[in-house]
Amino acid sequence: MASVVEYKGLKAGYHCGYCDSEEGKASCGMWAHSLTVQDYQDLIDRGWRRSGKYVYKPVMNQTCCPQYTIRCRPLQFQPSKSHKKVLKKMLKFLAKGEISKGNCGDEPMDSTVEDAVTGDFALINKLDIKCDLKTLSDDLKESLENEEMKKEKHSKKEESNESIHSQAIEEKLGSGEPSHSIKVHTVPKPGKGADLSKPPCRKAKEIRKERKRLKLMQQNPAGEHEGFQAQGQPPSLFPPKAKSNQPKSLEDLIFESLPENASHKLEFTRFLCSSPLEAEYPPNGPECGYGSFHQQYWLDGKIIAVGVIDILPYCVSSVYLYYDPDYSFLSLGVYSALREIAFTRQLQEKTSQLCYYYMGFYIHSCPKMKYKGQYRPSDLLCPETYVWIPIEQCLPSLENSKYCRFNQDPEAVDEGCSKEPDRLQVFHKKAIMPYGVYKKSQKDPSEEASVLQYASLVGQACAERMLLFRS
Repeated sequence: MASVVEYKGLKAGYHCGYCDSEEGKASCGMWAHSLTVQDYQDLIDRGWRRSGKYVYKPVMNQTCCPQYTIRCRPLQFQPSKSHKKVLKKMLKFLAKGEISKGNCGDEPMDSTVEDAVTGDFALINKLDIKCDLKTLSDDLKESLENEEMKKEKHSKKEESNESIHSQAIEEKLGSGEPSHSIKVHTVPKPGKGADLSKPPCRKAKEIRKERKRLKLMQQNPAGEHEGFQAQGQPPSLFPPKAKSNQPKSLEDLIFESLPENASHKLEFTRFLCSSPLEAEYPPNGPECGYGSFHQQYWLDGKIIAVGVIDILPYCVSSVYLYYDPDYSFLSLGVYSALREIAFTRQLQEKTSQLCYYYMGFYIHSCPKMKYKGQYRPSDLLCPETYVWIPIEQCLPSLENSKYCRFNQDPEAVDEGCSKEPDRLQVFHKKAIMPYGVYKKSQKDPSEEASVLQYASLVGQACAERMLLFRS
């Protein structure tokens, strides 16, 4: 089994759906006739993403809105206050039928294929997507435009609200030291989205409690008061909570049992779906195998959302989500992302190396795409050396420049770069041959430039394994 790809080359100077530039976007793409899960894992770890069978890589130092691959580390993930609010909102709706009041658009979602190359519909129109949901129509482009208008309207109303959170509808992530989860609840600057570089806000109630305790200690510094003891040093202002009051885990919140007379029933099913990825079932892999899956969300027997995910050797990659807008009050984008993080944890219990959740692209210059940085801890992929850097270390650089090299080691290079292009595998006239043999029969000077560009983008390992189709 081998991957077979057809390189389409560079496409530059076309419309960008993020900043609305008419000709600012630039990317390279290829059509994947088939892909092994290992090849796709290696490709996304070099900044590639797929939309159906079209696989593309932004030209980071040229495109108007650089798109950085982002991954979350689920094993260290702790839901933020905003995430918990979404999960509790779902539980209340299922248990009692309660619908939260207020604007439900404070947590925008990616559109169905928003991170894809929106100008390349001529190339991706072969997408075999079928779903009985209102957000899907025969005209995918019209669906995207409607979603964009809806999100822009909500984002203007909610600029001064809590940090934006949502489902990562397109997705993927690799190594990074574990770090503590950071909860961010800062008020976003107008037009800038959530400021992830600042510490979380504290409730006024907590601040009042702290002041009261400080005042009591000053009044009785040498003795005891309400369970605090001096013992030669200031007591802890926030003593450890009793075990029964420990914060609930992500799984506790998602899988909390409902009463027998619950108002609604939410069910989930998972099916293999059409994609360029070849399904694989190795003995040491997850029980469901590797490949592309539809995760269907059924409410009282009615399908309300479908998440598309890729299960790869080292990660669960979120591709996109379709949802019924009648249920947008449930923040299905955020809810499905949290379900997928919990699912990644579940898979990791049996397959230890599968321990990341890829969320597609993080675009710091686009406020509506910055919410992905709220799923902590997370890493961004350095666009020059392809190593993972904790997002906290990347944010200061991104505040100064749209395009950044995150690896601070000036001597570091791309270790996986193409070093021997003649070893690249070519599929030509039903025969497989090294590029060194193929090029001897070629007279077109542009042919070599195209092949070498492809090799530099996919890296040496993929160049040697994948078959580059040449007509």
